[in-house]
Amino acid sequence: MREICDEYDVLLVSDEVICAFGRLGTMFGADRYGYQPDIITCAKGITSGYAPLGAMIASARLFEPFGSGDGMFAHGYTFGGHPVSTAVGLRNLQVFEEEGVLDNVQSNAPGFRATLERLRDLPIVGDVRGEGYFYGIELVKDKATKETFTAEESERILYGFVSKALFDEGLYCRADDRGDPVIQLSPPLICTQEHFDEMEQILRSVLDKAYALI
Repeated sequence: MREICDEYDVLLVSDEVICAFGRLGTMFGADRYGYQPDIITCAKGITSGYAPLGAMIASARLFEPFGSGDGMFAHGYTFGGHPVSTAVGLRNLQVFEEEGVLDNVQSNAPGFRATLERLRDLPIVGDVRGEGYFYGIELVKDKATKETFTAEESERILYGFVSKALFDEGLYCRADDRGDPVIQLSPPLICTQEHFDEMEQILRSVLDKAYALI
């Protein structure tokens, strides 16, 4: 994709609102997959969610016309450059370094994957996919054919039962049916194997009950 963008003089914009700041074990997803974006959009993890903050990061080449003081990127927002949120973001990034947050994700990510892979034996689980500390558990009606749920079944099983049951069991995650029904897992970046085991046990219990509702 980078080569295609270069050939046709198109900017490569990397949407890292979810996958930046440690979610994949690196500061940016672009680092994890080894590509060079022209623009990175990011938010959420820049403050670990403790304060609202988003940012656009541009390459030196794109910034060059504005660096001399003669050009202006006309934009504005009432809370732009908010000192409290930016202070939180700066301290958050310092904690990343002081507490080795990225190292924790990198060292424990294989265990997270292996733990979630155990769920593949459930008849309702069609796929387990993801990277780092960001995974999706795809739910299917028929494991052999990968047949998905109808709209009525998604409403009844995914929203009517799975979401609430997981929350009641202490697992706060997102169940989504834009496309095939998927349970999205984005655990805190300080999690270790004991937390993965607890997540797997809760998911197994709830999904076993969900399959009985089909």
